[in-house]
Amino acid sequence: MYRNATDFVQDWKNSSKGTLDVFQSITDEKLSQSIVEGHSSLGWLAWHLTTAAAMFGGLAGLQIDGVSADDQAPDTIKEIMDSYKKVAVSIEKNAIENFKDEDMLTEVDGLGGKVPRGQLLRILIDHQTHHRGQMTVLLRQAGLGVPPIMGPTQEMK
Repeated sequence: MYRNATDFVQDWKNSSKGTLDVFQSITDEKLSQSIVEGHSSLGWLAWHLTTAAAMFGGLAGLQIDGVSADDQAPDTIKEIMDSYKKVAVSIEKNAIENFKDEDMLTEVDGLGGKVPRGQLLRILIDHQTHHRGQMTVLLRQAGLGVPPIMGPTQEMK
């Protein structure tokens, strides 16, 4: 849980950069790559991370530009990346302008009830990390490069 607004902003910058690095490894031809038929694809996961970030930001009390949960997924990774960038910048900018340390303890409506804002923002970042991990498996399965998010990858050896 975040108790310091600056810590969230710094973590968000790092997390959103890592997410964009994963997105940059995806090609349009591999957007439909999934572990097995009917499971989450690279394209679905990328769009889910985009809309979920906007949703979490909104729950935390931020005005988020870029997408809404009702928007249809774009057909290209470039369009997904452009939307994600708008959301990521919007979260960063609005958090810097609007959050003070004491705001991290304010209770907000989360997915299952009231939670401290700092906890909801931690869930946002953990959610991204979880799905990025899934995406790295799919990148390898698709024969695409895996970017170094938290350290060197096998491809770098």
